[in-house]
Amino acid sequence: MRRYIITLFFIACSSLTFGQEKVTYQQPPQEIMDLVNAPLAPAVQMDDKGEYVVLIYRNTFKTIAELSETEMRLGGLRINPQTNIGSRTTFYNNLKVKLATEEEARQVKGLPKNPRLSGFVWSPDQKRIACLNTTREGVEVWVLELENARVKRLTGAQVNANLGGAISWFKDSQSLLVKMLPYSRKDLINTAQAIPTGPTISVSDGAKAQNRTYQDLLKNPNDEFNFEQLAHSEIKRVDLQGRGTNFLPTAMYRGMSFSPDGRFVLVTRIKKPFSYIVPYSRFPYDQSVHDLSGNRVKMMNDVPLNEVQPKGFMATREGKRNMAWRSDRPATLYWVEAQDGGDPENKVAHRDAVYEVGAPFEKEPTMLMQTINRFAGIDWGTDNMAVAYDYWWNDRNTKTYVFDPSDNTKEPVLITDRNYQDQYSDPGDFVTERNEFGRSILVVDEGKLYRMGAGYTDKGQFPFVDSFDPSDKSSERIYQSTYTDKLENLYSAIDIRNGKILVRIESQNEYPNYYFRNIKSDGNDLSPVTQFENPFKSLQDIHKEVITYKRDDGLELEGTLYLPAGYDMAAKEKMPMILWAYPREYKDKSSASQSTTNPNEFIYPYYGSPIYWVTRGYVVLDDAAFPIVGEGDEEPNDTFRSQLVANAKAAIDAVDELGYVDTNRVGVGGHSYGAFMVANLLSHSDLFAAGIARSGAYNRTLTPFGFQSEQRSYWDSPETYYTMSPFMHADKMKTPLLLVHGEADNNSGTYPLQSERYFNALKGLGATARLVMLPKESHGYRAKESIMHLLWEQDNWLETYVKNKPANIPKEKETIKK
Repeated sequence: MRRYIITLFFIACSSLTFGQEKVTYQQPPQEIMDLVNAPLAPAVQMDDKGEYVVLIYRNTFKTIAELSETEMRLGGLRINPQTNIGSRTTFYNNLKVKLATEEEARQVKGLPKNPRLSGFVWSPDQKRIACLNTTREGVEVWVLELENARVKRLTGAQVNANLGGAISWFKDSQSLLVKMLPYSRKDLINTAQAIPTGPTISVSDGAKAQNRTYQDLLKNPNDEFNFEQLAHSEIKRVDLQGRGTNFLPTAMYRGMSFSPDGRFVLVTRIKKPFSYIVPYSRFPYDQSVHDLSGNRVKMMNDVPLNEVQPKGFMATREGKRNMAWRSDRPATLYWVEAQDGGDPENKVAHRDAVYEVGAPFEKEPTMLMQTINRFAGIDWGTDNMAVAYDYWWNDRNTKTYVFDPSDNTKEPVLITDRNYQDQYSDPGDFVTERNEFGRSILVVDEGKLYRMGAGYTDKGQFPFVDSFDPSDKSSERIYQSTYTDKLENLYSAIDIRNGKILVRIESQNEYPNYYFRNIKSDGNDLSPVTQFENPFKSLQDIHKEVITYKRDDGLELEGTLYLPAGYDMAAKEKMPMILWAYPREYKDKSSASQSTTNPNEFIYPYYGSPIYWVTRGYVVLDDAAFPIVGEGDEEPNDTFRSQLVANAKAAIDAVDELGYVDTNRVGVGGHSYGAFMVANLLSHSDLFAAGIARSGAYNRTLTPFGFQSEQRSYWDSPETYYTMSPFMHADKMKTPLLLVHGEADNNSGTYPLQSERYFNALKGLGATARLVMLPKESHGYRAKESIMHLLWEQDNWLETYVKNKPANIPKEKETIKK
């Protein structure tokens, strides 16, 4: 009876060709509600010695009331101007502390009423954690004392967290630098009521500024004024008794970081002019070193407005960038400078060079080393050993070098040169430890390094620990997980020299928990650190497996298959199915075909997951592989549509061959680029009964300077933009499509306008479609009311157009629409 009512409801909806519905927030069926309302396990933080464990709790969702708080969108930021913190900040509401060896955690005492905690920062001695608490009046600084599990407030609600990084510990762990609201801040302009003083004018001087379609940019002089007021702060020194003293005067401070020895502070300040076409991260800024009294020691960097730079993902600006402190030296700054003018089209032997200068910062900078590709980072170690990384998007190449920071006449030694999408060849990450400065450096043990890796192979996933000898590039395996019925993640090295590492172990029905493992003991001793219970008991009896299958061109694919609890696999009843996926681009078939899904991962339903519908009688194929491959000179998107359809057909055929699915009742869903996938599949194939597309982009001419992994502009390859845009092919849509979008989407390219205009096209052409705009929601949805309603919408759509679609007589399908 319920299905009949739902069907009539949607038939009535589809008959209303013009007009909108007034619908209050709805709730999904009880079996889905029970999963949504399951309690969320806390986040886990641990000190580097593995002694103290901090459990940080939060609600699973925000409320629509929280999302409705005042919000200003300026320069790529979303700010609550009343509280002076990001309006989309994730807040935590409870803390507990335990020794790693204790079973029960202690409730932290002294927490404020209705806490909204964020921005946790460990003190250098790791005895305390500073954090922010947001009240109705503003942001405060609080400090947690780990030993007595008690917090206390250090400041009033005058902290300015609008640009992030509001607190930073002094080396002695007895005081902090805090960004505070300046007394000189002026009242903000109400842009909705302000009377314009003239037009807004932007100018192009002939230089190419091929920027992506950023959202939340400044739009006019009023926005500029408001951004400046909200970015202004003064920096104060605040001790553990809450006493504050002036450190730096009012400016637009973007960042502040202490030198490892604690004697200097590197301060980054935003400057004018602002921009209407790029976010604040590309506004002009300078970087200067200050002493502990706030006096400027040296201006280190002065960066102009970065609106114009060469095109391509590997383009960058000229001048100093990525400036930071060497973690192995008391007070030495390093940075990177492009050697190709920042233009990936220029052919050079080395793309980037790394420079350094030490205190008192008066000598000429020294070049340490050069990278063949674009610089990607450094792990510092000893005076004579460090590891550098680079990467190049166009061919997915990454290189790793060992070099001697003390002697730049020695050529860096190339130790890996690989495709970073090739998971099977990933050698792992080098293990680090805290040095005397409290900074992370490489563990160097008698000249050898250690690496921990995820351990993907063609036979499964087996995480590992290796020792690595840079002198001859040889590796020795010290530990490898042997689980076949569980997944062990090597989380961090507590004391790698003595074999103590923190691991996280889970299975399909065993909630992830943390353990200490001693990889050097005979029995690989395992000691529990947490004991979280499984909150999703209703999913314990469903069947889960990773299936592998082949595309018509022989490419190997995979997906995670779920069958309802009690499903008789011998009887093989034909069930409706939901296929959920997200396309990914590759430059070689070998990497695209690798299996990186572990069947032993815990079954965790989050708000965007299709797993809920396994409780509603559906077969679910989640995270189905949708590789888009372009080898050599061919770009992946040159054959996007045909590969998309081939991936979908292979997935459906694979489950059909197992005997589980009614191929006339298959739905497809996706979020963001996955939504773009859904619209293309429904337009160019007859494989599906219905689709769900959330927060997607459907007209690629609205993102003319690149999208997702497409570097070419519309003018470089107009046929690609036309062919890939579902909007251009709306006349081919004959399959029911549910469109969902957050009204406040902030993701590059996925403007709410994308769904609105696409729906209007579908409606004008007589397609069956429904558009749901979620108030206050961004690219990912946060409010419980929104998520409950989303699940209700998806459930009704699937029940109407997939599960209860009349069974058709099997017929030969035309897979690709002409």
